[in-house]
Amino acid sequence: MIIDSHAHLDYPQLADDLPAVLARASEAGVDRVITIGVKLSTADRPRRIAETFDNVWFSAGIHPHEAGNEDQACDIDAIMAAADHPRCVAIGEAGLDYHYDYAPRDRQAASFRTQISAARQLNLPIIVHAREADEDIAAIIEDEMTKGAFTGVLHCFSSGADLARRALDVGFYVSFSGILTFKSATTIQQVARDAPADRILVETDAPFLAPVPMRGKSNEPAYTSHTLARLAQIRGVEADEMADLTRANTLRLFSRMEAS
Repeated sequence: MIIDSHAHLDYPQLADDLPAVLARASEAGVDRVITIGVKLSTADRPRRIAETFDNVWFSAGIHPHEAGNEDQACDIDAIMAAADHPRCVAIGEAGLDYHYDYAPRDRQAASFRTQISAARQLNLPIIVHAREADEDIAAIIEDEMTKGAFTGVLHCFSSGADLARRALDVGFYVSFSGILTFKSATTIQQVARDAPADRILVETDAPFLAPVPMRGKSNEPAYTSHTLARLAQIRGVEADEMADLTRANTLRLFSRMEAS
C-alpha cells in the first residue's frame, strides 16, 4: 500500500467530494494521506479532515506565499499551538519561493526559520517548499542544523542536484511528485535514481501537478500510484517493492503516524 505524503485535501477541487476521493485512492492502493497546512488562519481545515477520516493526518504551517499576509507567520507559539494535536505529523509547508515572490524574501526566511525552530522543539519533521531558491534553502537548513538537530523533507522536489545533496547530507528526505513523470524532468529523475533508498518518498501535491498519464486533470491521491511506478522504473525495482520502501520511509519520517 502507498502513502501520499503531501496533498491539499482542503482545497475545493478535493474537499467538495472527499469520501469519493479517498475511496478512489484506496482502490488505487493509496491507503494513507497527509493533508498539508499552508496558513495558520485556515489551520482548522486540514485538522478537521484528519479528525474525520482515520487514514488522514495533517501538518500545520505557513507556506512562503503566505508569509507576508499571515500575522503569525513568525510567531513560534502560534505555530506550536496549531501543531498541538495527535494527528499533526509535521510543521509546514514552509520554505522559500523566489519564482512568484508573493512575500518579501526576508519575511519568507524569517518564517522558515521560525517554523524550523518549532519543528525542532516539537520533535516533528519540517516540510520544505523550495522554488528557485536552492542556495538560500540549503544555507538556512545547514545554519539551523548548527543550532540543534531536526529533520524534514524537500517536498515536490523540483530543484537542482546540489540542493538534494546538501539536504540529504544533513539527514533530510526527498519527496517526488508527478513532475517525476514528465519527459523534461531529467535532473529530477537523476536525483531520484541516486538518492539513498531510505530517504525517498512519493506524493501528489494534489490538486496540482497530475502525473503522466493523468496530465490535464485535477490531481488526487489515487494518482500517487503513477509517480510510484515511475520511481520504481527509474530505480530498477518492482512497484510493490517501491511501495514498501517509500511507505517505511514515510512512517519513519512522520513517526506520529505510527503512534496514532
